[in-house]
Amino acid sequence: MIRVLIVDDHAIVRKGIRALLSESGGFEIAGEAADGVEAVAAAAETQPDVILMDLLMPGMDGIEATRQITSQRPNAHILVLTSFAADNKLFPAIKAGALGYLLKDSSPEDLLRAIRQVHRGEPALHPTIARKLLQEIAQPVDLPPAPEALTARELAVLRLIAQGLSNQEIADQLIVSEPTVRTHVSRILGKLHLASRTQAALYAVREGLEAEDEASQEGE
Repeated sequence: MIRVLIVDDHAIVRKGIRALLSESGGFEIAGEAADGVEAVAAAAETQPDVILMDLLMPGMDGIEATRQITSQRPNAHILVLTSFAADNKLFPAIKAGALGYLLKDSSPEDLLRAIRQVHRGEPALHPTIARKLLQEIAQPVDLPPAPEALTARELAVLRLIAQGLSNQEIADQLIVSEPTVRTHVSRILGKLHLASRTQAALYAVREGLEAEDEASQEGE
C-alpha cells in the first residue's frame, strides 16, 4: 500500500483524489492538508510515502512547504499537482525538492502512474513540463555578466525570482511598486544576457546566490 498525503486548498479536489485512490486499490490516504503549514505538520506526523502537493495555496504556498518538508526529510517523495505550468513556479518547485510535476488536466491513469513512479524514487513529469525543462537546460545560462554589475537591489530581486516569487510578491516583500520590479527584472535579464525568468532563476542557483542569501539570513 502506498500511503499518500493530499495537499490542496480546495476540498472538492481533495475529495476527488481521495475517491480515485480509494477506488484504484493499492493506496492508503495518510491524511489531508489545506495549506502549506498544515502540509508540513501532516507530513511530519503521518510520514507518508508520497505527498501530492498543490502550489498556489493561502498562507504558505506549495513551494515553501516542499522546501520545509524536504529539509526535514530529504528522502520525502513529493509530487506537485497543479494547474500552473508557469516558469516561475516550475523550476523553484523542483529545486525545492519535488520529484514530480503533474498538471491537473492529466488523466487519472497518468496521476496513478506518477504516484507509483515517485514512490519508487523516479521522476515523473508532465510532457509539457519535461519540454520546458529540456528547453531551459539547452539554453546557455553561464554567459559572463555585462561589465556593469548587478546592484544590491537587483541581486535581491534575482534571489526572490529564484525562490519562485511573482513580480507582485517581490514588490510586496521589498515594499516597492510592481512596475519597479518589472524594471529591475528587465535590467537583470539584460545585464546577464538571459532571455527569461527561468534562466535567471537557474543562473542564481548555479552561482550560489540563493544559498548566499539564505546563509546571510541565518547569520542574522
